[in-house]
Amino acid sequence: MDRHLLDVLVCPVTGAAVQRLDADERDRINARIRTGEARYVDGTVVDEALDEALITDDRHTIYRIDDGIPVMLPDRGIACE
Repeated sequence: MDRHLLDVLVCPVTGAAVQRLDADERDRINARIRTGEARYVDGTVVDEALDEALITDDRHTIYRIDDGIPVMLPDRGIACE
């Protein structure tokens, strides 16, 4: 992902800055996805593992990156626990 794009992206709900999700955090959330524990903020179960993602600086919400494109939709944020 282009660094300039990352510099301007923010959480669409809170306006918090975002950064790349590191590999350890991605592995932890993917473990929650495999067990059906991970949920989008709209309450639906996350059913597809993350290859790449962004996380808000306040560590509350994760947004997936699909095919190099950040999915920054308010209802598609994944709640961190």
